[in-house]
Amino acid sequence: MSLLTGSANAVKYTLFGFNLIFLITGIILIAVGAGVGAVYTGYEIFLASKFMSIPTFLIVIGAFIVVITFFGCWGALKENYCLILSFSVMLFIIFILELSAGISGYVLRNDAYNLIEKSLNQSMYNYNSKTPNPTTQLWDEVQRDFNCCGNTNYTDWKVVFNNYDLPLSCCKIPYGTVGTFSCSDSMYSLDRNENVGCLLGFSDYIATHAVSLGAAGVVIAVLQFFGVIFACYIAREIKIRNGITGFM
Repeated sequence: MSLLTGSANAVKYTLFGFNLIFLITGIILIAVGAGVGAVYTGYEIFLASKFMSIPTFLIVIGAFIVVITFFGCWGALKENYCLILSFSVMLFIIFILELSAGISGYVLRNDAYNLIEKSLNQSMYNYNSKTPNPTTQLWDEVQRDFNCCGNTNYTDWKVVFNNYDLPLSCCKIPYGTVGTFSCSDSMYSLDRNENVGCLLGFSDYIATHAVSLGAAGVVIAVLQFFGVIFACYIAREIKIRNGITGFM
């Protein structure tokens, strides 16, 4: 038999409904973290460690949410003070963690340009056409994918190579080309990628996904804040009706 009546009983079932929503939000956080992490995977050479840590952090938080929804659902249905109190405390901790992750996502978006600019500048000197390495491969992939050349523009490669040669990924190799093909800054612009560097397009691409991390963290944190309020209210009502003193 339910110990709660009236508005408290209604809030109890609202809390149970919120737990089902929390379960979904936990899955959403895992999906968002895994999705953005998958996008960033492969670009690790160009990205600071924080770009990879925030998606992982969201995945961990999402998994934690899925686990603690048990405390909320079971505690609400059984009107168990200890379970609901434990749920409230854990939910509040998650609220703080999610808010921190969300804010970090927005900060990361603002810092993306400067962080990536520094990384791209440094990595250009590791480009090696004779003995290709992961940096060589990644630069070629980025220049083809983003239709760009160099960091700020194609002239950046002149400083690296000390000549007018460019990586082949900077040029649009004509259809039907057979044998060797050379790419240099003296070629007509129609034969080169757009006369822009990779920094702007690539950093915008990374920053856009950082925003999704921030939005997911902040929006779900706000939603869970109401869950904390509901859980605390239910715990208080059960405590009063059971004559429980102190925290236990």
